[in-house]
Amino acid sequence: MQKIMTFMIRNKGWVLFTIIAFASIFFAFKKINTPTPQTQKEKLLTAIGQLLAEEHYSPKPFDDAFSKQVFKKYLEELDGEKTLFLQSDINSFRKYETTIDDEIKGGSEIEFTPAVDSIFDKRIPEVISIYRNILSKPFSFNANETLVTDAAKQEYPSDDNARIEKWRKHLKYLVLERYVDLIEQREKSKVDSIIKKTDVELEAEARGKVLKSTDRMYERIKVKLTPDERFNMFVNVITNLMDPHTDFFPPVEKRAFDEQMSGRFYGIGAQLQEQDGNIKIMSLIPGGPAWKSGELMANDIIVKVGQGEKGEMVDITGFDVSDAVKLIRGNKGTIVRLTLKKSDGTYKTVSLQRDEIVQDETFARSVVVKEGNKKIGVISLPDFYADFERPNGAKCSEDVAKEIIKLKDEKVDGIIMDLRYNGGGSLYEVIRMVGLFIKDGPVVQVKDRDGKIVVMDDKDPDVLYDGPLAVMVNETSASASEIFAAAIQDYKRGVIVGSTSTYGKGTVQRNVPLGKPLDFFSGRSEFGAVKLTFQKFYRVSGGSTQLKGVSSDVVLPDPYDYIKIREKDNPSALPWDEIKKANAALFTGYSDVIQKENDRIKSNPSFGLIKSNTDWLGKNLDAPVSLELNKYKEQQEKLKGTVNQNTALAKLKNEMNMDVLKPDYDKFYNNPDKQKGERYKAWLKGLKSDLYINETVKIVSDMANHSNPLAVSR
Repeated sequence: MQKIMTFMIRNKGWVLFTIIAFASIFFAFKKINTPTPQTQKEKLLTAIGQLLAEEHYSPKPFDDAFSKQVFKKYLEELDGEKTLFLQSDINSFRKYETTIDDEIKGGSEIEFTPAVDSIFDKRIPEVISIYRNILSKPFSFNANETLVTDAAKQEYPSDDNARIEKWRKHLKYLVLERYVDLIEQREKSKVDSIIKKTDVELEAEARGKVLKSTDRMYERIKVKLTPDERFNMFVNVITNLMDPHTDFFPPVEKRAFDEQMSGRFYGIGAQLQEQDGNIKIMSLIPGGPAWKSGELMANDIIVKVGQGEKGEMVDITGFDVSDAVKLIRGNKGTIVRLTLKKSDGTYKTVSLQRDEIVQDETFARSVVVKEGNKKIGVISLPDFYADFERPNGAKCSEDVAKEIIKLKDEKVDGIIMDLRYNGGGSLYEVIRMVGLFIKDGPVVQVKDRDGKIVVMDDKDPDVLYDGPLAVMVNETSASASEIFAAAIQDYKRGVIVGSTSTYGKGTVQRNVPLGKPLDFFSGRSEFGAVKLTFQKFYRVSGGSTQLKGVSSDVVLPDPYDYIKIREKDNPSALPWDEIKKANAALFTGYSDVIQKENDRIKSNPSFGLIKSNTDWLGKNLDAPVSLELNKYKEQQEKLKGTVNQNTALAKLKNEMNMDVLKPDYDKFYNNPDKQKGERYKAWLKGLKSDLYINETVKIVSDMANHSNPLAVSR
């Protein structure tokens, strides 16, 4: 019996198109020239090794070099801040540094993880005693000390005294963060009991908060980070070193890595992950309160959670994801406050109204912007959605086509496709959507590990819109978004506008269950499953979208361009390469407009200041942090001031002149569903003050003065 599975492509998502499965997808243990594995863990490790070697798109060889990578990465996963293990521990593990590959191939018993487990379990009570002792005494923030927070630049402590000193500085930094926060609360408070608190009392309160959160984190480690859980981490290190999107999922997920706070739970619309004792945002769900706020983004750390406008802010450092979610979820319409630690080290508190993740928020929408005597249509598409379960289910290509028809009825002079923050979706919909703007021809190429190339074409010769077109992207536009932008760019059909490059995910994944099926219909299997990279995307021009992403034709300096969140920032990412270009009819393009606009952007004072600020933030992102009170406050104020200035620059002082299309006015303003109208108004308000939309409108207005880009060659 076979089962048909349809998948979507997206950043950090699943796979690409229909796969006939189950008869072949369960990866059975083949006969190999190695000793028969005896334990369940050895069977699992051997199965993982076979699967990666035989099915991964570009497997790294299991050799001593790979073994060393696993060795280093696994120890970093267990002790990222290098405050647990001593250098002598690491030295004692060295004898396994080049034998892990033999364990993966089944050539030897598993010895590395048990050896690490024995030391790990010994060190945990030691460090608990160390941090509790340090936090029992007050800190003075007068000494001219600094702390290097970049783990890559840190060393393991040489002995017990060095470990104590490392913990002292680490804890001092954590207490200083909270101490400064309490001082600021005192300065802003109107409550007598808070105003009268002395510095000594605030320092003691800050230490108490750090002790509570650190205790919580280590209690969770003792209870939940069992040897089995650590072994799962070890296996995931192996899969992730093949590439960032190949993941191992054990049969029973004991930790909620992907808790979605949405739907009937009434949350904020985010996917969370616990990492090094922190609750980190993995991604935002289009249409959710977090996404709509524009204040949160991937890699932000949620430090505190407060209920309502005035509820106490609870420090969630050390919380498990499931416990953090309990605080963040709540009744629909209620307020939750989050204190975020941004990637640049600054802190920000935002208020969000809990709500359902409403489907209409993710659908294509359009407005008309008036620029002089020109009318420019803007189509916002947060997601390449496709509901294949229902005959009349929503499909983004059909919805975008409807928006184009509405804009053509308004006689617009050009169209903008806004794909910023669009993490991907249906490949089928991408191909159809590109087809709205070109005649039939190739859209994307897909290559497997054997070198077989499939060219995926738009087969419809009709063109719905042939006028000026710009595609807006940023560093989080990924996967399907990159395929669309690359095709438009390769055909010279339009102009790509945005950050220096898109995310750079040009790989395709599928789910491969491991071992015997436990329950056919649920897809559960004996040893869990691997999300496996098995194909790669290539552009019409032959270059991959992998790693490099799509570079913008007109670069608009981006407030987040300096943050290392792209595919290229992951050392295990697969490389960029290219294949033979596909045969396609190209357009004349807008090269003269592109040159003119890039020159104009360089002289724009707002973009110039954003670029200068992001350059400065990039250089200071991992700078040592001062542990002296006044210097620390000065550092934080400068960081906050720079970030806040960029945020202010990205919003127009005078809103754009935008018209709501008549069908939308009836749909959202005259609809009995008042909440739908309110959501639409909130979206429109944010759009009107968007500096990047405004600039792209000017670009398309200039394009409208250019002759139509007719096809010139095939």
